[in-house]
Amino acid sequence: MAFLQMNLMSESLMRTVNVNVILPADKLTFPGMPQKDARPYKTLYLLHGVFGSQFDWFSGTNIQRWAEEKDLAVVMPAGENGFYVDRESAHALYGQFVGKELVELTRKIFPLSHRREDTFLAGLSMGGYGALRNGLKYHENFGYIAGLSSANIVEGIENRTDDVPAFLESRSFAESFFGDLSKVKNSDKNIKWLAKNLSAAGAELPEVYLACGTEDHLLERGRDLRDALRGLGFHVTYQEAPGGHEWDFWNSQIKQVLEWLPLAGNAGISSGNIGI
Repeated sequence: MAFLQMNLMSESLMRTVNVNVILPADKLTFPGMPQKDARPYKTLYLLHGVFGSQFDWFSGTNIQRWAEEKDLAVVMPAGENGFYVDRESAHALYGQFVGKELVELTRKIFPLSHRREDTFLAGLSMGGYGALRNGLKYHENFGYIAGLSSANIVEGIENRTDDVPAFLESRSFAESFFGDLSKVKNSDKNIKWLAKNLSAAGAELPEVYLACGTEDHLLERGRDLRDALRGLGFHVTYQEAPGGHEWDFWNSQIKQVLEWLPLAGNAGISSGNIGI
């Protein structure tokens, strides 16, 4: 399994962005073994949570081993703390970067499938929100989207104040990337608003996977989003399991996501002689 660390110049962000890539291009086959198919790779774009980086999924889960088993390319960009939305005033167009530009750039660099049904977007917490929001906004690019413990914080966000102990819950923090909070509900920063408009337009809807731990403070928000999406005609696979807002839960769930995705795996031997 090749693990690559890259710096990409982004027009959406007007700067260089760090991106890590898992690419199962170096699996070996011995005489007599089934040969690898020469086909473009299905691809999962995987977003980290707040305080995180492009290394989070690689260090916090077994995504490398499982991606290799499934013959899946995985692209993990650095997203800072901006919830993967567009901040036009700073030309920090993270939604455009994740939903469009990163897909186009990585397809130029690597042998990735250009088909919507082979292209997936997922994330945890802040990244779960980013995956759902941008998977819907750029639905023409993604056939499957997954949110684990998704921080869908837009409900009631207009009522935030700065009189809170944690800056993550403050009005100022939310305004730094969402802008005018009174306008968020009826905008493309609201997952439900996007879903409603896609459904009404008769668009081809992506398949959706949602999961949350039963001890997670975001559990009720996850259930509410599940019900809203199903009510709009989305096919939603939903999972609850013991766990909180932590890596053991996300590690177990990303494996479930890979089982849910249309992946078959491929022949070959990886490091440690796995496959012999």
